[in-house]
Amino acid sequence: MSEQHINYQRVAKAINYLAERQLDQPSLADLASYVGLSEFHMQRMFAEWAGISPKQFLQFLTKERAKQQLRSNSVLDAALDCGLSGSSRLHDLMIKTECMTPGEYRSLGAGLQVAYGVRSSPFGFCLIAQTARGVCKITFFDLPGQEAAVLQELQKEWPAAALLRDQQAVDPVFARIFSGGMHGTAPLRVVLKGSEFQLKVWEALLAIPQGEVCSYQQLAGAMGLASSVRAVASAIARNNIAYLIPCHRVIRSTGEFSQYRWGVERKQAILVHEAARTAGKVIGE
Repeated sequence: MSEQHINYQRVAKAINYLAERQLDQPSLADLASYVGLSEFHMQRMFAEWAGISPKQFLQFLTKERAKQQLRSNSVLDAALDCGLSGSSRLHDLMIKTECMTPGEYRSLGAGLQVAYGVRSSPFGFCLIAQTARGVCKITFFDLPGQEAAVLQELQKEWPAAALLRDQQAVDPVFARIFSGGMHGTAPLRVVLKGSEFQLKVWEALLAIPQGEVCSYQQLAGAMGLASSVRAVASAIARNNIAYLIPCHRVIRSTGEFSQYRWGVERKQAILVHEAARTAGKVIGE
């Protein structure tokens, strides 16, 4: 198991601890003790994971910070007002979305080859799958023994397609997404499979900037669907391309991080990681 994955497990453990004791306001010493590290090593761990200090980690996780972001969020309306062109930017990475063709949908993927690979990421084990047209699935999991269930889920989504483990083919995608490699090249293509309504919601998610969050109500309102918040939330929950289609950036209007298909601790970890990256924070506190 890689050091990166071990660090993510420690981060998730810290998030759980803080959620259970949020009223107690635990000290950094308490947190380090619970995670099983000295304060020095916890400092180094957070620096390696996201370039932040433990103190900054605590600040990024607060509900008050999330609520402040929701109150000051005016970027989403402007982004959606400009129109959705099927492209978005993640960090310095350009994403280009395409929709599954009616023929591919009807055939359940017959004749398609879906290549996949698994690597450690800053947010646990990650499976990425792609067809010749682009990335068709990104999912996270915690334990090596869960990989078989993840592959079953992939096969269900593309029942007539041939699945092929091809780490070499998928590794460049991992590098572009998680290691900051290959920026400035052609856009990373993503193939979306869903209803017309779901596609509209997923493309709207791409308008939420990195380091920002919005509420379900704000997203629905910006889309002109203020009376369809539940339907929008349901479509968000059906997103099967984690991280790239940033459903993790939608939270409750109360500032609570709410549910996430890949675990609420992972959602919080991703948001903290993005906040640190956007703010350009470095360790030093």
